[in-house]
Amino acid sequence: MTSKSAAAAAQATVYGYPRQGQNRELKKAIEGYWKGRVTADALRETATNLRRASWRQLADAGIHEVPTGDFSYYDHVLDTSVMVGAIPARYRAAVEADALGGYFAMARGTQDVAPLEMTKWFDTNYHYLVPELGPDSVFTADSTKQVAELKEALELGHTARPVLVGPVTYLLLAKPAPGVTTDFDPLTLLDRLLPVYAEVLADLRAAGAEWVQLDEPALVQDRTPAELNAAARVYRDLGALTDRPKLLVASYFDRLGEALPVLAKAPVDGLVLDFTGPAAGNLDDLAAVGGLPGKRLVAGVVNGRNVWINDFEKSLSTLGTLLGLAGRVDVSASCSLLHAPLDATAERDIDPQIARWLAFARQKATEVVTLARGLAQGTETIAAELAANRADLASRAGSAITQAPAVRTRAAAVTDADNRRSQPYPERAAAQRTHLRLPLLPTTTIGSFPQTTELRAARADLRAGRMDATGYEARIEAEIREVISFQEKAGIDVLVHGEPERNDMVQYFAEQLTGYLATQHGWVQSYGTRYVRPPILAGDISRPEPMTVRWTRYAQSLTDRPVKGMLTGPVTMLAWSFVRDDQPLAETARQVALALRDEVTDLEAAGTSVIQVDEPALRETLPLRAADRADYLTWATEAFRLATSGVRPDTQIHTHMCYAEFGDILQAIDDLDADVISLEAARSHMQVARELATVGYPREVGPGVYDIHSPRVPSADEAAALLRKGLEAIPAERLWVNPDCGLKTRGWPETAASLENLVAAARAIRGELPSHAS
Repeated sequence: MTSKSAAAAAQATVYGYPRQGQNRELKKAIEGYWKGRVTADALRETATNLRRASWRQLADAGIHEVPTGDFSYYDHVLDTSVMVGAIPARYRAAVEADALGGYFAMARGTQDVAPLEMTKWFDTNYHYLVPELGPDSVFTADSTKQVAELKEALELGHTARPVLVGPVTYLLLAKPAPGVTTDFDPLTLLDRLLPVYAEVLADLRAAGAEWVQLDEPALVQDRTPAELNAAARVYRDLGALTDRPKLLVASYFDRLGEALPVLAKAPVDGLVLDFTGPAAGNLDDLAAVGGLPGKRLVAGVVNGRNVWINDFEKSLSTLGTLLGLAGRVDVSASCSLLHAPLDATAERDIDPQIARWLAFARQKATEVVTLARGLAQGTETIAAELAANRADLASRAGSAITQAPAVRTRAAAVTDADNRRSQPYPERAAAQRTHLRLPLLPTTTIGSFPQTTELRAARADLRAGRMDATGYEARIEAEIREVISFQEKAGIDVLVHGEPERNDMVQYFAEQLTGYLATQHGWVQSYGTRYVRPPILAGDISRPEPMTVRWTRYAQSLTDRPVKGMLTGPVTMLAWSFVRDDQPLAETARQVALALRDEVTDLEAAGTSVIQVDEPALRETLPLRAADRADYLTWATEAFRLATSGVRPDTQIHTHMCYAEFGDILQAIDDLDADVISLEAARSHMQVARELATVGYPREVGPGVYDIHSPRVPSADEAAALLRKGLEAIPAERLWVNPDCGLKTRGWPETAASLENLVAAARAIRGELPSHAS
């Protein structure tokens, strides 16, 4: 096919869309189902309506080919586990008895059975449920969901393309099931899994699928020759099937690198490639392998992970180059639009000037359509759109909102001495032990306590004007008193104020910093029914006044025990926001770190002896390719130290991380130079404690013993068993006892029972230690 015909054939498509609905209807229906207020049939009806509304929005925007299979009640990787029959043995009976109830049990656990492990989806803030596999795993095809959703879209008159997690990525994401040796490689199950995928593809073909997309984002990471050979074999075998739809193999989030020639040569019908951000290198790499002659290329030129408008002229230039490299070029976003909020037009409170610069999922779909039309019919057909786009880009580049000279001058003056504590850790640790006088295995929590219905109602009343500031502050004080009183009675050693005044650990701070914008409806799925509203970094960052001192000081006035000051770290402030794309991330991180440094020193001056600066996103923001990681980790750890290094030696700095694979950043954890780090460990059975011990981590560690992402209450014996595992790796004088993460999403009854069991476990283990034995 010639370049001219490739341009004429250009169509618009996307490969995923937000699931929740404009008003988070899915979240409300699922949580109602969990509480018994919504029937399974009513939940399914809500899901059906949301899917149909999404397809209608896309089709009305001009998207030629809508995705199916991307909708999920909880997680698309869990859906894949169901599709291939990889149900853990402990849940098979529950799934057979009630497929929907068993599905949610795998995701959330029950009082008696632990859920699947959860971790971050590549370098995003989306969490997936990790498949559990072992040498005895048997796969069986169940394409019910995928076929039903395809038929549903086709019956509504849409051209539809099912989107599935590919078999290579699925196995590379999996972990050995509990009880299976950790050196088991799930990729060895490939020969068992491939026939199941072949069966699913045949089912989809029979249901009317012309094309099916198999997502292989794991191939943008550094892969071994054996893994690349496995990918080549998978797509050789699937491509050779006679009873199959046409196959698109998709990657996103970075360049394919050495995997690109493998897929380009595979007997599949096309590739889906990201051409934004670090994946822009796919353009040169594709040319180097000779392109995709005679094949379809879906080009992701609209950034699906951020909220800024596309640069049409730059994208059209990329698309024009691609026309000479493939038999057919279609236009798409760089990845699923799941990672973007739904609709920017719902935001009524954003400065109209800034609103011109924003594109959420609905607007990105329109951008994709505009680019496809310009590619297929010529730029003269989109002349008005091009002119408006140029004006909007110029408005942003020249706006005073994006520049604050005083902030830039201060950031430029930072020296290496500003990034270092005044004394090394051993000297600080001795000073802190003297100052704090804590027992062995000190107990604490991560920060937040349950956000009750009454508390959320008070916040809504304040926003709506039904409650004045005085009444609201009195409500917050009452909540803090209750939280402090409970912790004292439960016997917790280092307390928190519970964060009742905070809506979100990033948004709360963003609303008090210059340069940030908050949205009202910009919800994005983090995991399951947990949705967040990432703020938008639009300009230079500074802190006009203290943000947390008042409430921390008030909490400390209620108790003689130390109360932690609670802040969100600079990397997490970036990772859980929509960041600027007009300057390096390192520059933005330094600005945020300086604002936080001011807050840390003000907390210390107010009498706060323990200050926690959370960095749960340090690992998730790690570049997917090893060659890019050193630079990132250098500026990321420097930003943390810049925020925390201005305090006295006897002030104890904590940090927290959760739900990530920590093995890749163990040196960076050391480089943070925090006095205490708390990490997720309950679902991974203390794996991180063993990893830290292996590298000789010298500081204090709190590996979580209470999985807060499940409603189940761990018994004191269960928590004690995890502590004993922790003590096998970390000596008692450096081990803390805490939950995996904050308690904001939990209810009070389960929180109280779990924390009381946690304290009981710590006391029991203290009694077993030689220095405490009677």
